[in-house]
Amino acid sequence: METEKSPRGSDEAASPAVLAPPTAPHRPPGPVWPAGTRPAERLCRVVGILLILSGLVHLVVFSVDGGPWFGPVSWRKPVTFGLSFGATLIAVSWVTSYLRMGARLRTVLLAVFAADCAVEVAGITLQAWRRVPSHLDMETPFDTAVSMTLAVGGGVLVVVLTLFAVASFRHRPVGPTGMALAVRSGFAILLVGLASGAAMIARGVVLTRTGHQEAAYHSTAPLKPLHGVSLHAVLVLPALAWLLSRTSWSEPARERTVAAATGCYVFAVLSAGAWAALTYRT
Repeated sequence: METEKSPRGSDEAASPAVLAPPTAPHRPPGPVWPAGTRPAERLCRVVGILLILSGLVHLVVFSVDGGPWFGPVSWRKPVTFGLSFGATLIAVSWVTSYLRMGARLRTVLLAVFAADCAVEVAGITLQAWRRVPSHLDMETPFDTAVSMTLAVGGGVLVVVLTLFAVASFRHRPVGPTGMALAVRSGFAILLVGLASGAAMIARGVVLTRTGHQEAAYHSTAPLKPLHGVSLHAVLVLPALAWLLSRTSWSEPARERTVAAATGCYVFAVLSAGAWAALTYRT
């Protein structure tokens, strides 16, 4: 009695093609956490969560200790900076996964960004516990060192985030429908926030160096709404595009929704800029 042969034949059954290991599964463009998370992204997530927790802890401290919420010396600063820097760090580490740039360069930039965010929040928190201003304080050598460290750290933030923004416009970001517009718009608006922050520090330093310390503290008020609104577009707009990709809406509808949200965000930024111009005092 004849034995049954393989439909492909005995020679083919032993071919290298059959013995070769299976190929890796196809990954969709634009990785979504937690799948495909890289060490740099995990670092940013851990640091970002710690910064957010720090902000929440100091909110509890404020509720217990009391004191003013506004002003150069208050618990508001470690609260708002911890929450804002933590959220921004997590957002940037996620959003940059949609950028078409070298993996090594992105890893280095994310590591520098994470370290810088930690230093900024640590310096602000330290000065809050010392009951002295964190920015524009040149009263003692130590306070000057902290203030200048925060200023240099702000410059590092500008450089790193500008490089990410340039990468988003050099090559179209990958991802679901509307993500390219969301990422590019988010980074463009973020640059407005960075510019307003740099303007606040520059004007404050000039006033401080010329002997107008109190005026330096109050000089930042007109630009604060513009600064705060602009910083988080890089989180809000890409998150909206990602959420829409989970719906059954058609691609044109999702694209129009992201475009409309971008327009609304730009209007908010322009309004904050107009308010800053109207309330600015020389």
